[in-house]
Amino acid sequence: MDYLHWDEKTITDFSEENIAAMYDRGYVFTRIGKGVMQQTRSVRINLLKFELSSENRRILKKMDSGVYLKVIRIPDDMLDGIYDWSIHKMGTDFYSKKFGDSVFSANKIKDLILNKEKSNFNRLLVYTEDELGNYFQIGYCIAYENTKMIHYSYPFYDLEKSPKDMGMGMMLEGIDYAKKTGKQHIYLGSLQRPTDTYKLQFAGLEWFDGKEWKNDIHEVKKLLSTL
Repeated sequence: MDYLHWDEKTITDFSEENIAAMYDRGYVFTRIGKGVMQQTRSVRINLLKFELSSENRRILKKMDSGVYLKVIRIPDDMLDGIYDWSIHKMGTDFYSKKFGDSVFSANKIKDLILNKEKSNFNRLLVYTEDELGNYFQIGYCIAYENTKMIHYSYPFYDLEKSPKDMGMGMMLEGIDYAKKTGKQHIYLGSLQRPTDTYKLQFAGLEWFDGKEWKNDIHEVKKLLSTL
């Protein structure tokens, strides 16, 4: 799966200030290697301007009735036998069904969660469902978080057991968490395919055109429709 990017840099300064500045210039962390960032048609939400729409509330209400979000540090909170093979199996199954085989290997998912030397990400969003008093993990998102921002980067979930609108529900739970924890922005990846228009439905949305951030949704929808 090719990833749209105009430039690539490898940083060695991992301070929150430098990382936030890079994201503000359209760069995002990748899974390629430690410190590797690519400048892309990034999309983010200015959380000062974000408000839930009626459709957002409808989906969140469904999620709140049985799916719970827990945010854990990686790899720190995964070192005491918490990590399980079922996590990377769910990830590879999800990406294989969505985008084709060999898009996201089990080893790569495991490295992103457990290996500080190879991963740029420091959070795992864990979505747990309660069914008759039994809790089980139904979805995850590998993410980066600091005091200024969150990059909601690699979500995956059980396609067979998850409720309808699970993907959007997970994203909305992540946005809600970012707003409640006082972040300025949450980054939602990039806009590079016509199907990425689902990311454009949020209040406060901005997208990077290669030079500056814009909020003209009609412009980017038209752009995506030609790809």
